[in-house]
Amino acid sequence: MSKFGLIGKDIEYSFSKSYFTNKFDSESLPHSYQNFDIKSIDKILDIVKSNQDLIGLNVTIPYKEAVIPYLDKLDSKAEKIGAVNTIKIAKDGKLSGYNTDYYGFQKSIKPYLKPNHKKGLILGTGGASKAIAFALKSLGIECSYVSRTDSKNATFTYQTLTEEIIENHHIIVNCTPLGTYPNTNTCPPIPYDAISKSHLLYDLIYNPEETKFLTIGKLKGAKICNGLVMLELQADKAWEVWQ
Repeated sequence: MSKFGLIGKDIEYSFSKSYFTNKFDSESLPHSYQNFDIKSIDKILDIVKSNQDLIGLNVTIPYKEAVIPYLDKLDSKAEKIGAVNTIKIAKDGKLSGYNTDYYGFQKSIKPYLKPNHKKGLILGTGGASKAIAFALKSLGIECSYVSRTDSKNATFTYQTLTEEIIENHHIIVNCTPLGTYPNTNTCPPIPYDAISKSHLLYDLIYNPEETKFLTIGKLKGAKICNGLVMLELQADKAWEVWQ
């Protein structure tokens, strides 16, 4: 039996384990899927060494960038993005890194895009946000990062974000964990009064189905989308990589 798994931190409620376990059951595939909840990314080498039947890994928060130095090879898109969410393990133990997040996001947001969606704000600067930026730029959409603190990667902080900036950016993507179950009463601190029916709000969170961020956007007339379809698409793409 071949084994697949997920590496991350505090991942007991992971999407990947239930998704792939259900897939393997429904398609009668002789595979298993295991969560590897690790406190530091260097443990990945121990995991690979002690699980000889392991042939594929998903990578989630907070290790999508930190895992790169432990890989033997990077796919060209993963290298451009600077983040990895899928690892293929060769028979000789060599690790190859890929990014399927950008694919899942790009394909899931396309049906919502309108001609006015030319500029976007990405809330958060972690590994997932890099894939989102890559996808938006590939679609010809200019994007800027918003962070809690000043950094070379962020154009804006939440403190410097004004209503005018919101009015000029008609796509807003939440790549932060704010609003995730069980802390469902939280949301990114942006000027929501400037949200209009011209906006598209996309939240990478899928639990709850509608976060506070999305609920406020909907009340303002914006189109909204959560991260479930993106997760399904990136998982299917990861399966292609492993095959």
